[in-house]
Amino acid sequence: MKKLFDELAFHISKETTKKYSTSFSLGILALEASIRPAIYAIYGFVRLADEIVDSFHGYDRAVLLDRLKDETNYALENRISVNPILQSFQDTYHRYGLQRYLVDRFLESMEMDLHKIDYNDVRYKQYILGSAEVVGLMCLHVFVDGDAQRYHELKPYAMKLGSAFQKLNFLRDMREDYCALGRTYFPNVDMECFDNAAKTAIEQDIEAEFREALIGIKKLPSSSKFGVYLAYRYYRSLFRKIKAASAQRILQERVRIPNGRKLSLMMSSYVQYKMTIL
Repeated sequence: MKKLFDELAFHISKETTKKYSTSFSLGILALEASIRPAIYAIYGFVRLADEIVDSFHGYDRAVLLDRLKDETNYALENRISVNPILQSFQDTYHRYGLQRYLVDRFLESMEMDLHKIDYNDVRYKQYILGSAEVVGLMCLHVFVDGDAQRYHELKPYAMKLGSAFQKLNFLRDMREDYCALGRTYFPNVDMECFDNAAKTAIEQDIEAEFREALIGIKKLPSSSKFGVYLAYRYYRSLFRKIKAASAQRILQERVRIPNGRKLSLMMSSYVQYKMTIL
């Protein structure tokens, strides 16, 4: 029965999310149950592509990514895939009316990670658009449940939140990206002499995007508002910890939020959400 396969497909996307991201798993649990499977499906698809370019060293990653592109095209055009993650994603894509350019733009940014690129301002914005902002827009399609007017109203805020999350990830993962993968995303930053002044300039940019994104979070439907707010609070907590660290420390270790602290954030966020967001 295809229904059984569809259930398995969404289950695998859910387990993929839980395996790779405690923070996003907690955020998704705070969403209304009816939309959780779709967000798991989006995360599973994004993680699948990300793993190819980040983790499959020793294999021909360009060939693997091209195969994923072909399989994604087939799944979206024919509404079926034997790959469970792509099956759950194509179902979500059609059910919530995701736009094709969002998928294509995301895969283009993943392809950029296969090459050593000198990220100037233009390429930096191009990469963030495809790797983060369009993912936020995919989720926004689910959050507004096909309401085109609400989607366009909230679109700029969703893009700002995705951008802030991605730039913060760049800071957090700077050591691994630079030392292990040979990547430097921030333009006009010399990693050989990365200092507190350069770090502060990046943080000011992130801070401005967080402030703007919160305006949009307050306008989200009740089905998604708390879940997105929880993810926002988690990243703000990580941001504060990174801001308190020196540039030298960022290059030496990956700053983390312990799981116990994440659970504490979930409880305190709910109280604050009830008091200030509604």
